[in-house]
Amino acid sequence: QLQASGGGLVQPGGSLRLSCAASGSVSSFRSMGWFRQAPGNQRELVARIIGGSVTNYADSVKGRTTISRDSAKNTVYLQMNSLKPEDTAVYYCNALDWQLNNYWGQGTQVTVSS
Repeated sequence: QLQASGGGLVQPGGSLRLSCAASGSVSSFRSMGWFRQAPGNQRELVARIIGGSVTNYADSVKGRTTISRDSAKNTVYLQMNSLKPEDTAVYYCNALDWQLNNYWGQGTQVTVSS
C-alpha cells in the first residue's frame, strides 16, 4: 500500500529526496511520515506530516530536512540536505489511519559515505 523509493549512496553534504507513494488517497490518513533504522539501533521517527500541513521533525534532522505531501500524486516526500554519515540507515515510510492502524512501506537504504 506504501511504496518507498529514492534511497541511495550519497557523499556527506549531499542531498536525497525520498518518495512514498500510497495506493490510495494520502488524505485518507491521519498522518504520514518517515522513520529510519540504523544497524543496532531502534527505529526512530525522522519526520511526519499530520493532516497535510502540520510537520514534526527529529532534532537530529531539523533545518536539513523537509517533509511534504502531494495529494494529487498521493505521494509524500522527504527532502534531505546536508546529509551526514550518521543519517545512514534504512528509511521506512509510515502511514497512520484514523483508526490508528499503522502501515509500513518497504525500506529504502540511504548510505552517506565518501
